Amino acid sequence: MDHSNSLRERLIDAGVDLVMTEGSGSLGLREIARRAGVSHGAPRRYFPTHQSLLSAIARRGFAGLSARLTAATAGAQTPRARLRALADAFLEYAGEHGGMFELMFRHDLLDSEAHAGDAEPGAGLGAPAPPRLRDSTLPLFAQLVELVARDRAHHRARGAGPSYESAPPPAVTAAALWTNLHGIAVLRASGALPLALHTTLPERTDEPDPLVTAVLDAHLGRVHP
Repeated sequence: MDHSNSLRERLIDAGVDLVMTEGSGSLGLREIARRAGVSHGAPRRYFPTHQSLLSAIARRGFAGLSARLTAATAGAQTPRARLRALADAFLEYAGEHGGMFELMFRHDLLDSEAHAGDAEPGAGLGAPAPPRLRDSTLPLFAQLVELVARDRAHHRARGAGPSYESAPPPAVTAAALWTNLHGIAVLRASGALPLALHTTLPERTDEPDPLVTAVLDAHLGRVHP
């Protein structure tokens, strides 16, 4: 086994454990190194910047979210049902893993080029550069775009639902959907939603989440029996 690769993964493992248990504010280099059982200077040997280590930790989050979304949508029979399952699973993940969710969507990590263009120290000549964190968001967005397009086609074929002649492109609708879902997640985490609604919506119930229903209906049109 490559010893350097083993230590690199140990640092990421320690970071994942920290963010899951103590939140994104706990991810200092010294604390990650301490949890991994290495010297405080060791992370710099495997990650050129603090951001590159945080991005590697966040990529684990995207992998976990992707697995959850795949499992949640596997049994759905229609594009709208898959969108519903995806939205519910996305919000569940955000609610259960708030620290990781916050880290995954940090703007400085998604937008920064500082840690994206070079192979990691010690990787050897010609080694591939690590993937950019923002690339981890692309499969999720592509899935949303595809499902929006398929939902429109499904309703056109049935002759039901709203007219989509003047609708924005599927990518724009998908972006609006994602924006709404992310906003719900952030407002729930901050406790702001009950203040705005003047009531408390149950977080877990056998009934469909009314906020998700409203978001899907607003952007895709209401589904009539």
